Amino acid sequence: MKLSIVIATHARPDSLARLIASLKPQLRPARCELIVAENGTPAPSQLADADALTAHIHETLPGKCRAQNLAIKRATGDVLIFLDDDLVVANDYVDQVERFFTYHPEFAAMKGRILPLEDPHKIAGVNWVYLDLPLVDHGNEILEVRGVLGANMAFLADALRAVGPFDERLGPGAAGHEEETEMSARFRRAGYHIGYSPNAVVYHEVDPARANRTRFIRVARERGRCRMIHETHSKLDVMLKNAVASTRLTIASMLRVSAERRAREERRLAIARGMLDALNSELPADDRVKA
Repeated sequence: MKLSIVIATHARPDSLARLIASLKPQLRPARCELIVAENGTPAPSQLADADALTAHIHETLPGKCRAQNLAIKRATGDVLIFLDDDLVVANDYVDQVERFFTYHPEFAAMKGRILPLEDPHKIAGVNWVYLDLPLVDHGNEILEVRGVLGANMAFLADALRAVGPFDERLGPGAAGHEEETEMSARFRRAGYHIGYSPNAVVYHEVDPARANRTRFIRVARERGRCRMIHETHSKLDVMLKNAVASTRLTIASMLRVSAERRAREERRLAIARGMLDALNSELPADDRVKA
């Protein structure tokens, strides 16, 4: 089994260097290829471990999905692994991905475990509830899940090519988010199964700047708008979601729930309002709904 590892990156040379350094000892030419897919920068970054790369793709136009799709065309592996650039991998990561697909042929896609590189509570302080990190920990058993998460995911190459490329309207550099959600839905519709691997572990950097309520709400609202790009929701459905989310947050505030629970309810409402934003942008002015 040959593995193609794709790292989509934008303007994070130090983080990218750490990730490549963590992967380099695990790479064997006959088994692995490493492709860096850089986008949205005027010129390619100079990488310290460039000798570890099979290819360094550079696209000046922004768009993570655009870069990933270019890498898919270049990749020759039986399994395609996609990693974000702001993490490091466990020292047996590549072995564990290979083991997952070898011993679990029922799965055409893998959602890997994502743990924080540092203690989020210490890094973020009192604002840790607003720390929007793509963490995944479903326990220690392999199980079927509904979808992958973009920071640490893998696909059988034949299945990925069968369902088609990533939706370039979505993801960082475009609408912002939801590209892996849309891809997961396509996989399910095509009859493929997605599995969680507890042993394919990566560690995500903890940036204290992400522990910010304003940013947290903005990102959630962006997710709502992205959801309307790749899903179909009626006007009534969107309005109902907003009413329910608003009521839940009001009740949570009245009950003085934990800060973590309140943040979840704030996120739910921001996503619903993002969906309403998208709906209103498509309606004639006289037919728009007040948020």
